[in-house]
Amino acid sequence: MSLNGQEITILGAGIAGLAAARALALRGASVTVLEQAEALREVGAGLQISPNGAAVMRALGLGQELETAGLRAQAVDLRDGLADEPVLRMDLSDRDYRFLHRADLIAILAEGARSAGAQIRLLQQIETVDLSGATPFVTTRQGARIAADLLIGADGLHSKVRAALNGPGKLAFTNQVAWRTLIACEPDAPPVAEVFMGEGRHLVSYPLRGGVLRNIVAIEERRRWTEESWSMRDDPMELRLAFEDFAPRVRDWLEQADQVWLWGLFRHPVAKTWHQGRAAILGDAAHPTLPFLAQGANMALEDAWVLADRLDRAATAEEGLASYQQAREARCRRIVDAANRNARAYHLSGPLRDAAHLALKIGGKIAPRFALSRFDWVYQYDVTAA
Repeated sequence: MSLNGQEITILGAGIAGLAAARALALRGASVTVLEQAEALREVGAGLQISPNGAAVMRALGLGQELETAGLRAQAVDLRDGLADEPVLRMDLSDRDYRFLHRADLIAILAEGARSAGAQIRLLQQIETVDLSGATPFVTTRQGARIAADLLIGADGLHSKVRAALNGPGKLAFTNQVAWRTLIACEPDAPPVAEVFMGEGRHLVSYPLRGGVLRNIVAIEERRRWTEESWSMRDDPMELRLAFEDFAPRVRDWLEQADQVWLWGLFRHPVAKTWHQGRAAILGDAAHPTLPFLAQGANMALEDAWVLADRLDRAATAEEGLASYQQAREARCRRIVDAANRNARAYHLSGPLRDAAHLALKIGGKIAPRFALSRFDWVYQYDVTAA
């Protein structure tokens, strides 16, 4: 099936939707992105683009933009959160691994989509998705009924396209919440992601925007339920109290935090069905992941490339969408499972924590590349060459 002139509707102008819009438009498709927000705002905070995501950005012709906006990472440091002592350093200096603000990546992808010919329509809140016939239909809050020759759901965790394909979703609270905040970064801070580990909690921080900002994400285990939302404010004092026994450097950072967001972390199953007829899902709509492997944005970029590539190669849309799910599902499930396991490793306590930290220190001296090489299957994979 040639994508040249094919009319495609994408729901959601996030990373997955905008990357798919550019990838499809570059292949000649006529792409319209429907986004519920009134503007592509500066929401979210820092994210990490690992080599597998950077490969897609280059293939989309946006490699230079990524280099300009993203701070090239030197390392990931695992540290004892209370003593601020090193446990393990994973050297990233030989890898194209970058830290950048989510808003900067969205801006790059939005401009990329528009320059390739895609249209982005704002204030398009979708009420219903109808996949009962040969042609998918969506209905907006304003009552407009829109037919889609090909419908792509990049509409996130609460995707209406996913629900239409799979029915109501089941989710489970992980008994973990996450705070995120941005503060001014100290001069000459190295481009290193530092992970401060403590009993039942950990904190991750790294510089953004050329070292002007410092991104902070802090995770705490707790029993009470917290809303799954990126836009819920919290009192900065709650964050400070949760980490009050951490090292002075961490406490100093948290004293500077004046705007703090809190969200509950929920485990969603990977969708069983990613496509039906002329509709499909990608990104968080298909495979939501916890943030403990920093692969949400990278999986979205990979999905977008593979979706466009498989549709362009296939004889029919249905064949292309089936090929897309077949190519992506096993890898995405494996990444989601790995992120789940990482959450437990950061929060050990007592003798088990001491033993694990000692093993990491010894392992780092004996085989300094081993810890990172365990994830080569994630970082070194290039969907644009596969």
